[in-house]
Amino acid sequence: MSRFLLLILLLVFTQTVRAQKPMARIEGGAFAPLFGTTNQLVTVASFFMDETPVTHAEFLDFVKTYPEWRRSTVLRLFADQNYLKTWESDTTLGKNLNPNAPITNVSWFAASAYAKSVGKRLPTTDEWEFVAMASRDNKDARKDSLFNVSILSWYETPNTFTQSIRRTEPNFWGVFDLYGLVWEWTEDFNSVLLTGESRGDVDSNNTLFCGGGAVGASDLMNYAAFMRFAFKGSLKAHFAVQNLGFRCVKSEKES
Repeated sequence: MSRFLLLILLLVFTQTVRAQKPMARIEGGAFAPLFGTTNQLVTVASFFMDETPVTHAEFLDFVKTYPEWRRSTVLRLFADQNYLKTWESDTTLGKNLNPNAPITNVSWFAASAYAKSVGKRLPTTDEWEFVAMASRDNKDARKDSLFNVSILSWYETPNTFTQSIRRTEPNFWGVFDLYGLVWEWTEDFNSVLLTGESRGDVDSNNTLFCGGGAVGASDLMNYAAFMRFAFKGSLKAHFAVQNLGFRCVKSEKES
């Protein structure tokens, strides 16, 4: 067997292994998003979501296969100077990095490229929020004060991005670590923006930092969701942030 054929088989095998990351089936439904009213429901079709965030080890496999996404070769258009800055080199993790911790310091472009490489995509904001409103026993726990307090408690805890995946218990759908480790990129991360100057409108200027709240929100007491939208609204697609990672999803019809 030629070396070229062996290389092709190795690449196919590597992609197949990465594609087998456990996924949870999310049964679709309708819900009232943060911005809107109970009469303005969003429908989410059934889909599959990675049970856990993508790890350093998994992303390392990706950059070894796709050298254009290595730290020294990636275009600054697609990733800023913080991209993979905690790694020792292009293909070596930092000595103090936990290989099983969520990958962070990756841009939206890099996260999207990874997802495509394993035949998946990034979740939409609606898909992510639909799954994230579930506690361990309830698929919509947004009115549960203890659930919201636990989320806010994580937001106040430093350096959780260094912890291994599956650190938290699975939610109603069998998804781990939506809270407790890292923030996560979504496909349309800046589709809803809040500004302190335009509290009744959704501003379409994607360069604005997301500041305050909005009177049009369906739940003015959902501080955790406000924080998520505020954080994501401040991002640009080439940013690489220390506590920002991602996970992948796949539409049911694509499986």
